[in-house]
Amino acid sequence: MPHITVDYSDTLAENFDRRGFGLALHPLLARTVEGTTTGCKTRFRRIDDCVIADGSEDIAMVHIEVALLSGRTREAKAELSRQVLGLVRDFVKPAPGLALHASVDVSDLDRVCYASSRERVTA
Repeated sequence: MPHITVDYSDTLAENFDRRGFGLALHPLLARTVEGTTTGCKTRFRRIDDCVIADGSEDIAMVHIEVALLSGRTREAKAELSRQVLGLVRDFVKPAPGLALHASVDVSDLDRVCYASSRERVTA
């Protein structure tokens, strides 16, 4: 825990260091919202077809959704959003002629309703 989903435009496939971003994101989350990296899970979804703004093809996007167990303050979640947005700049290389729209949304998972299991899979 937390669960992170990163949607990104297909035009960024060569310019977005996804593994590096995920590895930098996990400790940032742990520091910012007082957690651990152990339960962090990040999945990346390449978006092959999306329309941004007026539909011109010179705009790319990265959108990060972070789902945390409830209980963090709005201020802590806002700070996390700002820091994650800053991290995007470190891992998306500029692409000539391409503008980047980046966004972050931090949401709560209900502690009462959330369930998780971690087991070792063996043959």
